[in-house]
Amino acid sequence: MTERDEPAEEAIHDMVEVTRTIQAPVDEVFAVLADGWSYASWVVGASHIRGVDDSWPDVGARIHHSVGPWPCTIGDTTEVRALDPPHSIELDARLWPIGGAVVRVELRAIGLTSCEVVMTEQAVRGPSRLLPHAVQSMLLVPRNRESLSRLADLAEGGYPDARADRGDK
Repeated sequence: MTERDEPAEEAIHDMVEVTRTIQAPVDEVFAVLADGWSYASWVVGASHIRGVDDSWPDVGARIHHSVGPWPCTIGDTTEVRALDPPHSIELDARLWPIGGAVVRVELRAIGLTSCEVVMTEQAVRGPSRLLPHAVQSMLLVPRNRESLSRLADLAEGGYPDARADRGDK
C-alpha cells in the first residue's frame, strides 16, 4: 500500500461510515474509482470535473473539480492520500471555505461477482471539522449512501472502462 500522512488514530474512530453491497466484482468497481473523470457521476455534490492529473489515481494525483449548481460553483481539488488497488483508495477532499475531509473507500470481495464497499469520511479542516460527530453523521450518511448508490449504478451497469478491461468493448 502506498500512503501519505496517516490520519490521527483518534480521527479514525470518529469517521462516518456507510456500507453497500455492489453486484459487480472488485476490479470493476475499482475501475470506476480509478477514472477521475467519473468522479462527478457518483460523488454527490461534485458538479463538474475541470481536470484530472495524468497520474490519477497514484498517491499525490489530484482531481480538479467544482461543487454546487452553476453559476454558484466552488472550485477545488481532491488528492489521493493512499492507494491499494483494487482494494482501497483514500482521498483528501477539499472544499474551501467549508473545509476538507478524509474519505476512504474500501472494496471487499464477496465471491467472484460482488463486493462490499465501505466509505468512511470525516471533516478534518475548516469550520466543518468543528461539527460534532453526530451532526457530521446526520449530514454525511444520506449523502454517502447516495454516492455509493451511484457508484453501484455505474459498476453494475457495465462501466465502460471495466468492460474494456475484460475485453468486452
